Amino acid sequence: MTAFETPGDASRTQPRRRADAERSRAAVLDAALRLLAERPDAGMAAIATAAGVTRQTVYAHFGTRDALLDAVADRITDQAMAAMDEAEENGGPALDSLLRLQDIGWRLFEHNPVLLQLGSSRSRADGDADADQARHEPVTARLTRLIEEGQASGEFDPAPPATWLVAAVTALGHAAGAEVGAGRMPAEEAATWLRTATLALLGVGPRNSAL
Repeated sequence: MTAFETPGDASRTQPRRRADAERSRAAVLDAALRLLAERPDAGMAAIATAAGVTRQTVYAHFGTRDALLDAVADRITDQAMAAMDEAEENGGPALDSLLRLQDIGWRLFEHNPVLLQLGSSRSRADGDADADQARHEPVTARLTRLIEEGQASGEFDPAPPATWLVAAVTALGHAAGAEVGAGRMPAEEAATWLRTATLALLGVGPRNSAL
C-alpha cells in the first residue's frame, strides 16, 4: 500500500487483481484448447499470441508447457463428465449407456489430439502420474458402475471381474488412440474397431451387439 492509498483502497484492489488474474488465466486456457486442437505441438509463444497476452503472462499462470497441458486435460475431463451426465439422463440399458460414454470420450479425443502427449509420449513424474490417476477416477468409477449393472442384468458376461473388464476396456481405448496418433489407422476406422472389440470383450451377444 502506498502513502496515497487507504486500507479500504487496498481491500478493493486485491479482489480486482485476483479477478483480473483469473480472467487472464481463463483466456490462456481457452486459447490453448482452441490452438492445440489444431496444432498439438503449439508452443507457449503461439498460445500467448492466440490468447492476446505476452509469453511471460502464460508462464506466470503455467510454469511449464506440461503444466498447461495438464490444465487443458483437466478442462477436457470436465467437459467429458458434463456430457456423460447429460447422456445418462436418458437412462436405458447399461450397454447403451456404456457405448454413449465411449463415444463421448472418443469424440473428445478426436477433437483434442494433444491428449496423446499426456500418455506414453511424455515422461511422467510421480506427481504427474498421480494427477493422471485422479483425472481418470470419475470416468473409471462410472465405467465400473455401468459394467456391474450390465453384468447384473445379463447384458454382459458375468464371469470376469468388473474391475478387470474396466481395465481392459480402458486399455482398448488407449490402444485405439495410439493407432490413430501413430497414423496407422484413421479415426473413424479405429472407433469402429474399438466398439467391436469392446462388445466382444464384454461378451455381448449378436442381438445386443446390433444396438
